[in-house]
Amino acid sequence: MTVPAFRLHAAGRFESGVVAALQQACFPEDPWDEASVATLSTPPAGFAIIALDALDQPVGFVMARVAAEDAEILAIGVLPQARRGGVGRLLVEAAVAGSRDLGATALFLEVAEDNQAAWTLYKACGFFSVGRRPGYYKRPDGRIAALVLRRDIDGV
Repeated sequence: MTVPAFRLHAAGRFESGVVAALQQACFPEDPWDEASVATLSTPPAGFAIIALDALDQPVGFVMARVAAEDAEILAIGVLPQARRGGVGRLLVEAAVAGSRDLGATALFLEVAEDNQAAWTLYKACGFFSVGRRPGYYKRPDGRIAALVLRRDIDGV
């Protein structure tokens, strides 16, 4: 069995449309437009990374921002056909590295409390729960809480 190869690519300012398309495909219930992606991922405080498959097709993304010593993963997603293959972990670790490079000592994110697959990934990547935001995410049948997660960043 051949394991698909993935590589990461720092999204440049002209790739906001690619990141926005990935975000919309991963989260159709809460799409972000290209302008929002461009604003949120603009250096020096923000960045976006795209995961590409062996055919150089985009299959995932992460967007993060740094403010002082804290960083936040704003959005992370992997297309359904590329899930459970290590792409999510690569993107999380890329966000950690990018945040460290910008001087952050802690990385935060929110995850829907019913998203067990994501919560399992984040725990495996060293995140722990530091809070809960009731009614944070909209769902067709109502609202659901977000868990606020944190990971300390070593080596700053």
